[in-house]
Amino acid sequence: MKYAIGIDVGGTTVASGIVNHHGDLIQKVIIDSDPTDKEKMFDCVVTSVNKLLTHSSIPLDQIYGIGAGVPGKIDREKGIAVYQNNLPWDNFPFVQRIQEVFHVERVVMDNDVYMAAFAEWKEAGLKDELFVYLTISTGIATSIINGGQFIRGAGFAGELGLIPVFAPHHEEGLARLEKVASGPAIEKFGKEQFMDQTISSKKVFDAYYAGDPKADSLIDEVTTSIAHGVYMINSLLDPHQIMMGGSVATRNPALLHHIKEKLATYLLDEQKHILDHMAISTLGNEQGIIGAGLRVFDTFHD
Repeated sequence: MKYAIGIDVGGTTVASGIVNHHGDLIQKVIIDSDPTDKEKMFDCVVTSVNKLLTHSSIPLDQIYGIGAGVPGKIDREKGIAVYQNNLPWDNFPFVQRIQEVFHVERVVMDNDVYMAAFAEWKEAGLKDELFVYLTISTGIATSIINGGQFIRGAGFAGELGLIPVFAPHHEEGLARLEKVASGPAIEKFGKEQFMDQTISSKKVFDAYYAGDPKADSLIDEVTTSIAHGVYMINSLLDPHQIMMGGSVATRNPALLHHIKEKLATYLLDEQKHILDHMAISTLGNEQGIIGAGLRVFDTFHD
């Protein structure tokens, strides 16, 4: 059995885990991030992995390699974290630093959404199909896999959260999708709607499930905006499957039904096959770790 360490780096937490080549997550550790300084942030990654190894029965010398998902733009060939809007790692030599600390030769990094998408694609067992992974969390983004290969464009492909969509809260009626439908956006609008600065996105959803009309109106607008974004994806790519992940989607699977209802009103009959091939991730919030670990085995071959 081969084992790899997968790391999912975020502005709020760093999660690391041991993954076998079947994609099973053996053990994981989550610690808080400290994005106030590039070295403090890197120390969080090191601490996460060290804690993982301390509590694991699998020693470092039995680890085949390390994979890491990092937000933002990545230079995979050089192993550099080029740019992130929530981390202080502009042109940070992430792979080199990990190799130096842990003395592991096989280290691979990629964008965090791409790592999560790889885990979902593997779980779905697809080969030649076109697969889209859509994450709805602190931000909104997609990763596209066609015939087993990522569609990357010039390096920034899949940034669905940047496209303008219908936004009734916005003065112009349009705003970028992640400004109206991400977790922070739901919290912001919830505070305005309820005139309560203690409202969180979770409390908005709690009120929605309890039948509160203000929350119902807010979530209706959110799902309308997401449906617009999904329709753009579907019209441009005509994917075989769309998988939704990220904390907002996985913690609120009821969203999928409402998104599909709204999406159906836009779709032509020839497009409606996608309604039967949209799902919420069954990997929860662990797909980033799993995908990062699996990419080690996919990238390096003895």
